Amino acid sequence: MPEVKQVTFTINDEKLTTPAGTLVIEAAKGKGIEVPSFCYYPGLSLQAACRMCLVEVEKTPKLQTACTLVAVEGMVVKTDTPQVHKARKDMIEFLLSNHPLDCPVCDKGGECELQDMTFRYGLDHSRFNEEKLHYPEEKWSPLVYYDAPRCILCFRCVRVCDEGMDVKALGVGARGVNSVILPNKPGELACEECGMCIDICPVGALTSGTYRYQTRPWEMKYVADPCTHCSNGCKTTLGVRNNEILRANNRDQSGINGEFLCAKGRFGFDFTHNPERVRQPLVRRNGKLEPASWEDALEEIARRLKQVHEKHGPNAIGVIGSNHTTNEENYLLNRFARGTLGTNNIDHHRSADYVGLAAALGPKAKDAQATMADIYKANAVLLIGNDVTNQNPFVAWQIRTGVRHHQARLYVINGQPSKIHRQAAHGVETAKGGEAAAVGWLARSEGPFEKPVADSLAEMKSALEKESDVVILFGADIQGQAIRDLVALGSRLGGTTRYMALGDYSNSRGAADMGILPDRLPGYASLADQAERRKFGTIWGCEIAGTPGMTARAMMEAAVSGKLKAMYVVGANPVKTFEVAQHDRLGGLELLVVHDMFLTETALRADVVLPAASSYEKDGTLTNAAGEVQMTHRSIDPQGPRSDFDLLRILSHQLGMLGLGSPIRLRTPEAAFDEIRQNVEGYEVSVAILLAGGAQLTTASCKSPEPNYNVTAGTVFSSHDYLFTSGTLGRYCSRLVSTKEAKDTPWSSSPSTQSWWYR
Repeated sequence: MPEVKQVTFTINDEKLTTPAGTLVIEAAKGKGIEVPSFCYYPGLSLQAACRMCLVEVEKTPKLQTACTLVAVEGMVVKTDTPQVHKARKDMIEFLLSNHPLDCPVCDKGGECELQDMTFRYGLDHSRFNEEKLHYPEEKWSPLVYYDAPRCILCFRCVRVCDEGMDVKALGVGARGVNSVILPNKPGELACEECGMCIDICPVGALTSGTYRYQTRPWEMKYVADPCTHCSNGCKTTLGVRNNEILRANNRDQSGINGEFLCAKGRFGFDFTHNPERVRQPLVRRNGKLEPASWEDALEEIARRLKQVHEKHGPNAIGVIGSNHTTNEENYLLNRFARGTLGTNNIDHHRSADYVGLAAALGPKAKDAQATMADIYKANAVLLIGNDVTNQNPFVAWQIRTGVRHHQARLYVINGQPSKIHRQAAHGVETAKGGEAAAVGWLARSEGPFEKPVADSLAEMKSALEKESDVVILFGADIQGQAIRDLVALGSRLGGTTRYMALGDYSNSRGAADMGILPDRLPGYASLADQAERRKFGTIWGCEIAGTPGMTARAMMEAAVSGKLKAMYVVGANPVKTFEVAQHDRLGGLELLVVHDMFLTETALRADVVLPAASSYEKDGTLTNAAGEVQMTHRSIDPQGPRSDFDLLRILSHQLGMLGLGSPIRLRTPEAAFDEIRQNVEGYEVSVAILLAGGAQLTTASCKSPEPNYNVTAGTVFSSHDYLFTSGTLGRYCSRLVSTKEAKDTPWSSSPSTQSWWYR
C-alpha cells in the first residue's frame, strides 16, 4: 500500500494532522469539534445546500462550507466565531420561515436535527410574517409518507436513492421556495421500499408507515439485533414499547452494515404480532389439531418418539433443522438427534454449499474467508450465480459503494438479470444453470460454450488475471466440483483471494457450522473421523454412529413412501421447501412434530405443533454468510411460545425419564455457546466483543482439503427470495406484502431489465 500523505492545519487554535484530501468537516468530527450540517452525509456526493457548516478560513474573505472544503497544509480554520454563529443562526431562521412548528405531533420530534440546531442556534422570534406555504401530506406507498412543508431540501433522500441504492426513485421539482421532492411516478414510489430515505432525512419530511403517530422516541426501549431474514447479518435497532416492536432502523450506523437496511430489515418485523401466530401447543385429536397444555404436548411427543424408537429403531426417525434458529439451538438439535434419538438422519435446507467451500479450502479457510467489509474494500469482485440485489441486498450495497468510492471492478457470470449488473466492468451471460460450467472454463479453459460466450469468458479471464486482492462471491449454483474449480482459479490471482458463499437466510451458515448435516459434526468434522465422533460423543454423553444419515430431501421422500416413521421438524417448512405439498399426511409417518410460529404447510400435517419464539424473542448467536457471528437479544417477551432451545432441553429430560438418551444439561444459551467456543473448530471468538455489539469472524474449516467431496444432487438449492419475500416467514410480514412492489413481478424477471450488461 502506498504511503498516504499527511497535512497539518490549525482548527480552533489546535494543530491537527490528517490524511491529504480529508474534508474539514470530517477532520473536525474526528477531533470532537462540532460543525453542524443538514445536507452533508458521509459517502454521498457533496451538496453544500444547507449552508449550516460555514466556517472561517484565515485570509479568505467569505465564510466557507466545511463539507466541501479540503484540508490543506498550513490552513487556519475557526468553527465557533461570532460571524460563524450569526451565519448559522440566520440559516436556521431561513429554514424555519416556511417550516411548520408541529414538533409535538411530528414523528421526528425528539430526534430531529433541525430541532436540535434550533435549540442551539435559533432565535426566539422570526422576522418572517408571511403565511407559510402548505401542501397536504402525501402517501407515496404503505411504508413511506411525505410532508412537503417540513422538507428543508437537503437532498439527502435523492442522493441516497440515486447513488447508494441505484434506484433513482426521487427527484426535485420546481425551483426556489416552491421546490419539492417528487417520486418517480406521479404520487407514488416505484422503488425497492428500502426506507433509506426515511432514516437519512434530518427532519420529519419523510416518515415511516409502520411507526407514524405510534409513540415518541423516548418512550421506547432499543434493542440491537441481527436481522432475522437474509444471510447478510445486518444489525437492526428495534424500537419496543409495551412488548411490541414498533419500528426498526440503524440510525446509529453501528454494526457491519453501517447505515444500510433493506425493506425486510426495516419493515419486516411485524410477523411477531401477526394474528395467525400459534400461541399454545396443538395436538391432533380425532384428526384435528386441538389446543393442549405444554405438559400434555411434551408427554405425547416423548411417549410416541419412544414407541417409534423401540419398534423401528433410530434410523426410522428423521430430524430437519432450520436456517433461522440460533447457533445454540442448532447445536442442541444436533446433540438431540445424535445423542438422545441416536440418528444421523439430520439435515436442513442448504441454500449454499458451505461444506463444499470448507472442503475445497481446507486449512486455508482461516485466511481466505471474505467479510462484508472485504467486499467494499476489494480491488475487484467476481460474482457468480446470485441475484444479490434481491437475495443479498447488503452485499449489493457493498459492491455499489466500492465501485463508487474507489472504482472497484465488478465481474459477473450469471444466467439471470439483476440490477447490480449495471455496475459490471465485465459480464458473461450464460444459459440458466450454466454458471458452474463457466467457472470450469475459467479454471481449465475448456467447456461446452459456443464462440461468443467462450470469447467473453476469455476476455474476462484475461482481465481477472491482472487483478489482485479479489473477493469471489457465489450462490447455490456453484457447489462441489465447481467450488474446487473456483478455488483453483482464485489461487492463480495476485494478492489474497477471498471467498464467500451466499446463502438465503439469517443462519444458513450457522446451521452448517453447527453440523445440521447427515455426514458432518459441528465445525465440518467428518462423521467418518473416529476421533471427532469420540470427542463429541464424550461431550454429549452418547455414542455417535459413523454411518451418514439421509439428506433432507431423502427424508421427505422416505416420509412420503413410508420408510421413515417419525420426523422432528424445528423451525422449517420442508413440505413447501421440497415441494411435497400434494401429500396430505406424508405417507406412513406415525409421528410428525413441528416447532413453528405459524401453521405452515408442514405444521398443518403435524401430530403435535409446539409454538416457537422468533429470533427477536430469544438470546443466542447467528452467523452470517461471511462467517461473522453476532449476538441476538430478546427484544420482546413471547406471549405463549417458547424458544427452541428450551423445548429441546425439556424434551430431552422427558425422554431421559423414559430411558431414551441422557438429558441435556445445558440450561442457557450462554452455557451452550461456551461449549461451542471450546469444541467447535473456528468458534474461539471473543465474547466481550459480541456483548459490546460487535461481530466476530469465525473460521470453521475442514482440517485438510477434500479433493473428492461432491454434494448430492438436489441437496443445495436457493429459494430465490427477493426483496419482499423471506421463505415461509415473508407471508406473515404484513407491511412487506402490502406494498405494490411485493404484488408485482420481482425485479429480476421484469422485461425492462433484460438488457443488463454494461461494458
